[in-house]
Amino acid sequence: MSHRLTTKDILALGFMTFALFVGAGNIIFPPMVGLQAGHHVWWAAAGFMITAVGLPVITVIALARVGGGIDALSTPIGRKAGLLLATVCYLAVGPLFATPRTATVSFEVGIAPLTGDGALPLLVYSLIYFVLVIGVSLYPGRLLDTVGHILAPLKIVALGILGIAAVLWPAGQPLTPTPAYEAVPFSNGFVNGYLTMDTLGALVFGIVIVNAARSRGVEDAKLLTRYTIYAGLIAGLGLLLVYLSLFKLGVNTASLVPEAKNGAVILHTYVQQTFGGVGSFFLAALIFIACMVTAVGLTCACAEFFSQYLPLSYKTLVFILGLFSMLVSNLGLSHLIQISIPVLTAIYPPCIALIVLSFTLRWWNSTSRIIAPVMLVSLIFGIIDGIKTSNFATMLPVWTTHLPLADQGLAWLPPSILMLVLVGVYDKVSGARSVTAHQ
Repeated sequence: MSHRLTTKDILALGFMTFALFVGAGNIIFPPMVGLQAGHHVWWAAAGFMITAVGLPVITVIALARVGGGIDALSTPIGRKAGLLLATVCYLAVGPLFATPRTATVSFEVGIAPLTGDGALPLLVYSLIYFVLVIGVSLYPGRLLDTVGHILAPLKIVALGILGIAAVLWPAGQPLTPTPAYEAVPFSNGFVNGYLTMDTLGALVFGIVIVNAARSRGVEDAKLLTRYTIYAGLIAGLGLLLVYLSLFKLGVNTASLVPEAKNGAVILHTYVQQTFGGVGSFFLAALIFIACMVTAVGLTCACAEFFSQYLPLSYKTLVFILGLFSMLVSNLGLSHLIQISIPVLTAIYPPCIALIVLSFTLRWWNSTSRIIAPVMLVSLIFGIIDGIKTSNFATMLPVWTTHLPLADQGLAWLPPSILMLVLVGVYDKVSGARSVTAHQ
């Protein structure tokens, strides 16, 4: 007899999913988009919402349908390619970028204004921070209790206060849009949504959400799917509301910090202006909880994943991942963002292709015939887009700048769609004859 979740537990699962998503990137990127987009903010916001809300929710639903993690989703591309994709995703949202970023953001918003932006305060802070992260991550079975029932509601209340304040009490004036946002606000927002890493996060968290429901005794596959989808939708609605208020905050604070290097600076300025010293303390606490929850979720998910393939126990991996993330976090926030942009721009397109195509599996005679070529093309052109955002842009041949949608950072989209049409036609023409040979 499979248990059913109570309404309270479903809400807790939704809040936990929301809390896992809302980490550092979700709080620092929307204000920056708002500041740079000026009066084009809502066009930019629309693009941003597709990659930062729509795709993560669709990913959670896609994972719920296959009843597992990224490995179950990537079966059509074969075991080795699937494992490689999963490893890259886990490393990107784990110890290489997202987990260290949670520490640097919470430091820059909460601690740096008091201690200065030096290397020593960051080192001391990151040590204490990751000791706490490791401590909570060692007990993944208690995640729904610690995160879903205690930390997530705290985070939601705090974000609610910040969001309402941003709407009711603007602190400054908008600036004129930067040239990029003046030209193509929608696609700039779309590509900026990658930086929240939520779609990669969703690929990684899917299994954490399913396991949290299982820890309450839910075994029935259909119920697990249904509860995971509910959790994804609750999280998506929460993200939508948070982003809308933070875009507004960024637009209206622009004149106070026109030279802001990242969203952490904008947030701190707004809160200092609106709430004074007490506000700064409040913001520091909010960001600390927000980042902490995400870091714990990522560390649990990564340790769980790598323990299947490496001769190391879950607990050993929690320590290794925590320490490695601590070392990376000492690069500082702006530096971390700079390194992560090209990598994320390259790996997002194949992930988007995999997620979207996972809903079409029943249409084809052979799914690997469809998904693998489309993902390969999206990866190749994604890498070109990625190199364009890095210091190696000058090494690219001239023709790459003339690709359709190249200016928008979406050069991967037309060739991927073309490839889908070609392999789709081939699949239909080949028909069922060769299906048995391919299985």
